[in-house]
Amino acid sequence: MFADREEAARLLAKKLMHYRGRHPLILAIPRGAVPMGRIIALELQGDLDVVLVRKLRSPYSPEFAVGSVDESGWCYVADYAAAEGAGPEYIEREKAAQLEVIAKRRAGYMPPIDPEGRIAIVIDDGLATGSTMISALHALRSRNPSKLVCAVPVSPPDALEKIRPLADETVCLEVPEYFQAVGQFYRDFPQVEDQEVVKTLRDAREKPLS
Repeated sequence: MFADREEAARLLAKKLMHYRGRHPLILAIPRGAVPMGRIIALELQGDLDVVLVRKLRSPYSPEFAVGSVDESGWCYVADYAAAEGAGPEYIEREKAAQLEVIAKRRAGYMPPIDPEGRIAIVIDDGLATGSTMISALHALRSRNPSKLVCAVPVSPPDALEKIRPLADETVCLEVPEYFQAVGQFYRDFPQVEDQEVVKTLRDAREKPLS
């Protein structure tokens, strides 16, 4: 469906062009969405930052999310978590583990940009369960942006419906019925490493419109 994240980002930017010139704040969910966020920020003449959230992993399948946690410690637990073997004690252990990852990332990334009063556009390379986006939108809403937008290239229908009430505007390029993983909709979908995230964020601060 998409050649790579760059193509997906440029297509998303076209759908968001009504925010160009309004100094939007593009908030990417690390790590995969950060290179996409840089492209969108340049296209829209906005700033780039990250929103730090982590999925809570299923005890049986680490790639499958049973919830998510944001930087403040606020936690979303999916209604199917218990059926996946993720009871309250497991959730607390997993939450603590993911908050450690968030703290390490924050220490290595640029200082956050205050979204208060800004048009905040949250970017990811796709939704699967929607869990991390739920925490991201919750985290941003609590910081009083003037408008909160969710923008993703691809999502299954059920995840998108969970997200819509949490954002003022939701942009999604493709909503396929058959959905196994975000990566199936990209021909090239390499892992993005922390070093690339740090460099991208630094470049965005030092050369915001170049």
